[in-house]
Amino acid sequence: MPTLTTNVSRLLLGLAAATSVTALVIQSAQAQSPATSFFVTSNGIGNGANLGGLAGADNHCQTLAQAAGVGGKSWRAYLSTQAADGQPAVNARDRVGNGPWQNSKGVVIAKDVAELHGANNLTKQTALSEKGDVINGRGDAPNRHDVLTGSQPDGTAFTAGEDRTCKNWTSSTQGSAMLGHSDRIGLRDDEASKSWNSSHPSRGPDGGCSQADLRSTGGDGLLYCFAAN
Repeated sequence: MPTLTTNVSRLLLGLAAATSVTALVIQSAQAQSPATSFFVTSNGIGNGANLGGLAGADNHCQTLAQAAGVGGKSWRAYLSTQAADGQPAVNARDRVGNGPWQNSKGVVIAKDVAELHGANNLTKQTALSEKGDVINGRGDAPNRHDVLTGSQPDGTAFTAGEDRTCKNWTSSTQGSAMLGHSDRIGLRDDEASKSWNSSHPSRGPDGGCSQADLRSTGGDGLLYCFAAN
């Protein structure tokens, strides 16, 4: 006949097993597709548009991808730089590989570079973070849909002169960065407001490139990250 001690032991073993199963289910639900090749960063670096240049931005993408279990690829931030100090401009479209790219749920957002800069499948519901979360957009609190790109609609850099990259991603004070809307929604019903990569320049009381400036127009220093291989 089972003793009280035996019954308690069985109960505890049952609870432990149930807990393990629940943990496995939760872990499975949170796991991202190993084929993930695109995401919007869940957070910015935290120093406004001073990303430490392209290298710092790429490292941020790689670090977040690694944490999400998809770090075994070469991740690149979708950013352009302008010609300066004897260095040529860099086009965002040339940094992200050939495609196709898909989000953490397996949804293809573009099959190649041409489609990415044309009739792509980027929307609020598909421009997910590395964790598979929807990024807050217009109408949400806080709005975080402004994504740093420094790019023209075709993914190329702006000509040297008027700053559109916060001094090539090294300034958190003076300057301006071109931003895209991850939810494809803005203040007006026009192409710029609906643009994922070239909607409007940053601005604000600190000079245009601080974290507070980016948040003041509906951003948080977020980036688009693409697997380039």
